[in-house]
Amino acid sequence: VRFTAHGPILRAGCASHIHQGNAPDMLSSTCPTPTNGTASSLHRPAASPQAGEHKSASPGDRSMPELKTRLHWLMGLRVVLVTLMLGLSLAFQSTRGESAPTFTALIVFTYTITIVYAVVLRRLTTAAAHSAFIWVQVGVDVVLETVLIARTGGVESPFAVLYVITVTVASLVPHRRVGIVTGAGCTFLFGAITAVQYFGLLNASVWLPPSKLEGPEALQTFEVYGLAFLVVGFLSGVLADELRHADQSLREKEQGLTRLQVFHESIVRSISSGVFTADQEGRITSFNPAAYEVTGYAFSDVQGRLWQEVFNWHPEEGPQGTDPTLLSPLRFEVDCFHANGSCLVLGMTVSPLQEQGTPRGLVGVFKDLTQIRYLEEEMRRREWLANLGEMSAGMAHEIRNPLGALAGAMQMLRQDVGSDETSQRLMDIAIREARRLDNIITEFLQYARPPALRIAEQDLNKVLADTLDLIQHEAQSRTRVSIISRMAPARLIAQVDQDQLKQVFWNLAVNAFDAMSGGGTLTIATGLRRVEVGGRRADVIEISFQDNGEGIPKQNFDKIFLPFFTTKKEGSGLGLAQVHRIVDLHDGWIKVESDVGSGARFVVCLPQSAETGARLRHEGREPWKRF
Repeated sequence: VRFTAHGPILRAGCASHIHQGNAPDMLSSTCPTPTNGTASSLHRPAASPQAGEHKSASPGDRSMPELKTRLHWLMGLRVVLVTLMLGLSLAFQSTRGESAPTFTALIVFTYTITIVYAVVLRRLTTAAAHSAFIWVQVGVDVVLETVLIARTGGVESPFAVLYVITVTVASLVPHRRVGIVTGAGCTFLFGAITAVQYFGLLNASVWLPPSKLEGPEALQTFEVYGLAFLVVGFLSGVLADELRHADQSLREKEQGLTRLQVFHESIVRSISSGVFTADQEGRITSFNPAAYEVTGYAFSDVQGRLWQEVFNWHPEEGPQGTDPTLLSPLRFEVDCFHANGSCLVLGMTVSPLQEQGTPRGLVGVFKDLTQIRYLEEEMRRREWLANLGEMSAGMAHEIRNPLGALAGAMQMLRQDVGSDETSQRLMDIAIREARRLDNIITEFLQYARPPALRIAEQDLNKVLADTLDLIQHEAQSRTRVSIISRMAPARLIAQVDQDQLKQVFWNLAVNAFDAMSGGGTLTIATGLRRVEVGGRRADVIEISFQDNGEGIPKQNFDKIFLPFFTTKKEGSGLGLAQVHRIVDLHDGWIKVESDVGSGARFVVCLPQSAETGARLRHEGREPWKRF
């Protein structure tokens, strides 16, 4: 608490923290609070201080809130002084059996007039009215003190000191001029009382009895009190001016500090990189909005947690077990997890925070490199597939030529063997395997060198319906296999290559049939799902194929989309690999849900817009693990 020229003002030290919300409220700050309560926070847009918001008023031009505050202090101080001084005097005289009607009347009058002041104060609406009201109260106080002094001995009264208090308050509460005028007025009134008593102008008056002091003593008392009133009025006014100037300078500095702090907060709030701070123990003390956007963690989720734990970073300890980030700046990449469980790759710079050379914690700045690393991996994968395609084309040519010759020779030999059943059976096996090998080569070529996509706007319900005819025909050739289809009522429009998607639907259906060797039901459904994409909501089309076959063991989840991986007695292991390849080319992904013995569910997820797909592809490091 600091007392200024216009009453006590609470000053708060500066403390800051970066914080959230709902998405949260993320970086906030409480700065030195000016008298009007200006504060800013990075959890919400902080308004810059308006011009003149904290402008200190001149002595003759005070704002209404300041004047009202001073009036409240003046009224409160008056009640306290009257209660203490007159109340104690009244109690003392009561113990001696003496009555003090003057004290009683002044106490009652003071309480009553204070209530009247409070009522009038509520009705004042201008600064000029408040200033005039201060003059009125000071004048009434001087009159009451004059009456009290006259009734308690005049020049000999111990209550003459009340003039000094009134002069001091008049200097501090209104301004310097009022204090000097009040001091002069008190000197005049005290001189009048002295003169009346000295010259006996009111002989035998009960209001002002003659003084017991001799002439020189009375004159000396007047001189001391009069000089005290004038000196106190002048010095109090000078002190009040100094306090006002100091307060004005402090307010200007506070205003500059507030603007600078708001500016810094705006920078941290607006920067696209994630920023956090931690104390010397490594516990997070701030988290800006960009950090929330990247990680999905609100400030309340990470406050007080170790930053190494949040970002999944485990460095080697420095000398004597210290955190190396407290010694010098470090730059590194770290693999961590989003709040929803997906993987992130962050490029991070962590530097020590120092105050006059003393470590106080650290500050970290990071960027989301997930998309960049994914694109790098995608480029390497596409380059590898391109090389594989070139190599496979050459190999296919070299294999197919002799394979065709072998198959033709076997057919000619079969015609020459006559009725030898053993020879015919062996020839049939050789011809059948040659054809199977040719089919494998064809499928591998389709995987390694897929044809260019012919993208067009299609209704996926219609594309699936066209494929269902072939799937139904295939199901009829199987034993005890049935199909249930559940199409979304609304059209599911997306930019796709319908021929490639028909191949995806066919491969998934055949894979389900193979998993239900003993019979079962294949349920095919379509729908639309709303998902979060970078803080926004987007629509994703889902086509699911659910069987009640044998299911997929957990250890095979990472392998089912790899080329040539299969658990079937027959099959090339390229069907699901081709599915993944085509869906990936459409910026989609596949979800797999399965338990051994309860079947499997494959969900093809396709974005309705290219932008949504490009952003959702980074929900995980592998397409089939993104959900």
